[in-house]
Amino acid sequence: MKKPKIFIACDTTNLTKVKKIINHSKTKRIKIGYKFGLEFMNSKNGRRFITTLRNKIIFIDLKLNDTVNTMLSTVKALRDLKINYLTVHISSGLAALKAVKKVSGKIKIIGVTTLTSLNNSDLKLIGYNKTVKSLVTHQAKLAKKAALDALVCSPYEVSAVKKIFKKEIITPGVQIGKRNYDQKRSMEAKKVKSDWLVIGRAITRGNIKKNIQNLANELR
Repeated sequence: MKKPKIFIACDTTNLTKVKKIINHSKTKRIKIGYKFGLEFMNSKNGRRFITTLRNKIIFIDLKLNDTVNTMLSTVKALRDLKINYLTVHISSGLAALKAVKKVSGKIKIIGVTTLTSLNNSDLKLIGYNKTVKSLVTHQAKLAKKAALDALVCSPYEVSAVKKIFKKEIITPGVQIGKRNYDQKRSMEAKKVKSDWLVIGRAITRGNIKKNIQNLANELR
């Protein structure tokens, strides 16, 4: 059986907590990477800490969405970190996606579709006329056209996206058991059929080792 793969979201600026997450999440039952977002990367010691990590799968979740030149400059500035994955918003446009992919080097560029914290009502308020599913499938086509390495979507769009985008699919909004936090399109881990699951508080709150064990049991 294929070993499950997860990214643990290290959503904190506290280095002691981050080190605890990394040290307590070691297991042979699951392939584990670590996701660091805007909160950590904008902290005083965040970038410096990333440079110290060795033999870890590192996912930097910045969700870049800016002009082509700004996105290019940002990706070039990150290449010295030797990270594995970096997110960009697909809504930044085809030109930006292609440009970023061209200069990314060994960094895998992940296209972010519609955030899991949004639903159809939220999209309508923003000004979209599409449903979440139709918008995400449209975004998946753009990611494919830009030759991105991976794509982020919620558990509910995975099956539709897989028909379009044939590379890695990464899914946040994943629960261990029934508990949900602030995701509007979430699902229990055992029901999600993505290449990578992104899980944060369900692992990092409480006993990390026990939470990892519970997850491994749920995914077997």
